[in-house]
Amino acid sequence: MLNVENLSTHIGKIQILHDVSFHVDPGEIVAIIGANGAGKSTLLNTLAGLYRPTAGTVILHDEMIGGFPAHKVVGKGLSLVPEGRQIFPNLTVKENLMLGMYSKYYKEKKHAKENLDRILSMFPNLNKHLHNLGGNLSGGEQQMLAIGRGLMSTPKVILLDEPSMGLAPKIVNEILDTLVIIKEQLGTMVVLVEQNVKAALKTADRAYVLEQGKMILNGTSQEISSNPQVMSAYLGIKTGA
Repeated sequence: MLNVENLSTHIGKIQILHDVSFHVDPGEIVAIIGANGAGKSTLLNTLAGLYRPTAGTVILHDEMIGGFPAHKVVGKGLSLVPEGRQIFPNLTVKENLMLGMYSKYYKEKKHAKENLDRILSMFPNLNKHLHNLGGNLSGGEQQMLAIGRGLMSTPKVILLDEPSMGLAPKIVNEILDTLVIIKEQLGTMVVLVEQNVKAALKTADRAYVLEQGKMILNGTSQEISSNPQVMSAYLGIKTGA
């Protein structure tokens, strides 16, 4: 279980997150939705150790990981797939994937091929391009590569920041369907930050709404998608008179 309690984060002198609390149970996909500037990426980057929280706790399976640097967070079982994919364009697909194991490589070197084979079976298109440069892949394939790289460390939780960005609807559906496979086959908890609110709520088990750095709503995806405030603000559905 991932449990976040009263998390606050400042960037410089500006407070971005205000007492944010949420949890993810084993076997869940949890979506975090909100407008641009709500603090969604800051939240994921704080959990991943790229920003240091100024207050609050982050507990993963009874172990406190809040405030750890990024390399230690990965080693504890939490992996981030960043916004914009951020693959290494001048490295091959295989090299990009193997970098995802950097935190555990020497301890679990014997499992490297097993991990790689598992990821390639999940993303067969990557297998076709295994020795091609990551920068030569299509946008959808690069996103698959970024997710595969995040999974190479066999995380307990994977955080995804806007995985649908810039992709065609068909590819978006494939990516989101893959998240369900990750949850069901690997048992990995998934935290999904997504501007495509309709798709996110269709994929997630539960959802939270982040507004100006504060959690203002939470519930099952069905409850959130039928909430009048969410319908009006994020789904473009007018409610009332």
